[in-house]
Amino acid sequence: MTNLLAVDTSTENCSVAIRWQNNFFSEAIESPREHSQRLLPFVEQMLQQAKTDLSQLDGLVVGVGPGSFTGVRIGVSMAQGLAFSAELPVFPVSSLQALAQQAIRKHNAEAVVACIDARMGEIYYALYRNNNGLAEQITEPAVAEPSASLFAEHNVQGFHTAGTGWDNYAGTLDPKQELKHSMDCRLPLAEDMLTIATKGCVTSVDAENLEPLYVRNEVTWKKLPGR
Repeated sequence: MTNLLAVDTSTENCSVAIRWQNNFFSEAIESPREHSQRLLPFVEQMLQQAKTDLSQLDGLVVGVGPGSFTGVRIGVSMAQGLAFSAELPVFPVSSLQALAQQAIRKHNAEAVVACIDARMGEIYYALYRNNNGLAEQITEPAVAEPSASLFAEHNVQGFHTAGTGWDNYAGTLDPKQELKHSMDCRLPLAEDMLTIATKGCVTSVDAENLEPLYVRNEVTWKKLPGR
């Protein structure tokens, strides 16, 4: 599937991208309190630029988290609604994998430690390797208090970093300064989620089976009414 629309509001970014018949368009803005107002206009803008509509697409790609609980809910809910309306399959992509893919795209990183600030003194994190240009998961997404010991069982020397978790916790996570800090890979982007989906790295689900990836167990998800 190559004709895809990707949306992501799992972090501070509101990001949308579309790939339609070898044409590519994207838009992103850091607006953590305006996702619900910006996302649909961005979607309409991308469809207009590509000169197509939802019914002509092969599917939707959505960032399912982890990240901001509110942002994840907005992105997943809107993706569900769009997918239901056009009867499209949905490709769920982790925001951590998208960050790793961004570091690979921008820096040709061989391996990436992706960390997102989870607030409350914790981070979401996962490790990825570059497998022929695609971010391949080494560890499952997890949440924990920042500590250099999180990566003790893995030789992460020379790994690139990505994500907002490094903004406040770089000294704690990398006290020996063994990592390559990618300061331009702070927030996930829909365009990298498109790459992951178009390369067949994600299995599609029906809209009714789309679930957020919260990581924190105490958070619950409510599907659309009647679904």
